[in-house]
Amino acid sequence: MYRWVEHTAELELAIEAPTQEAVFEDALAAYAELVGPPLDGQQVVHSVEAEAPDRAALLAAWLEELIFLAETEAFVPERAEIALYPGAVSARVEGRRGDPPHVVKAVTYHDLEFSPAGGGWRARVVLDV
Repeated sequence: MYRWVEHTAELELAIEAPTQEAVFEDALAAYAELVGPPLDGQQVVHSVEAEAPDRAALLAAWLEELIFLAETEAFVPERAEIALYPGAVSARVEGRRGDPPHVVKAVTYHDLEFSPAGGGWRARVVLDV
């Protein structure tokens, strides 16, 4: 489950999920919701890989990759098969080409969080919009 928390010129994404992979899946779903409704454009599959020293930074890197694909390929993600490794994420991301708005300027490290919570996981990332 995810929810958006508004900030001035920023948007905070708060996620609570049962598994670490589900945190990354929810982040994809939230980003897809932010950049637009489901599209009728050409279906596309991308391989996405990112590395970072910890899970919080890896979540930020994951979102940076999705934003990069939206900016450079007009790609809106719909779902992903995600594999997490120590210091890395690898995914097969399915989505469609379209005309996603350029709403996210950057993923910030302000209040970045990824931690165990009540038998699951809690994450927070702030986007500069």
